[in-house]
Amino acid sequence: MEIHKYEKFWFGLSLLLIVAFIGTITYGAVGAGVEMVSDDGGNVEPDNIAENEKFQKYQNANATKVDDGEYAVAVQALQFAFLPGTGQPIRVPENSEVTFYITSSDVTHGFNIVGTNVNTMAIPGQMGEMTVEFGEYDEPETFGIVCHEFCGAGHENMAGQIEVVPEEQWEGDQ
Repeated sequence: MEIHKYEKFWFGLSLLLIVAFIGTITYGAVGAGVEMVSDDGGNVEPDNIAENEKFQKYQNANATKVDDGEYAVAVQALQFAFLPGTGQPIRVPENSEVTFYITSSDVTHGFNIVGTNVNTMAIPGQMGEMTVEFGEYDEPETFGIVCHEFCGAGHENMAGQIEVVPEEQWEGDQ
């Protein structure tokens, strides 16, 4: 039985595409450093977020120092703002590792720090925990926070900011 040369070509191209798809999926899962959001944050009562221990400790506009070079911030997403973040930027020092505890008190929201790989959902009753490393900057650097999940009629206005300040300026804030 003879196989036509075009059939061989298309069969070979199909196999090559399948191998390429498997390779890109493997790279995305292993090589690119993509991680699922940790479920270590636990649960929170959407009606009583202020009573949650992490929110009592870490819901400040200035990141709260946890250890040397490690800080924490608790962010509540609600229609149509991030608390803190909207109105007053979240301030973190450069060369720091910041853990964000994120939840929502009303509907599902998104939490995306523009220019970084932080991108998660803020779900009522659940607390997401994400850690971000901020580098060294010559002057204060501002990152936007946007909601990427449609959350109602004012969704397009839901935004906030994170300001990374040089260490010498941060010391004056403490």
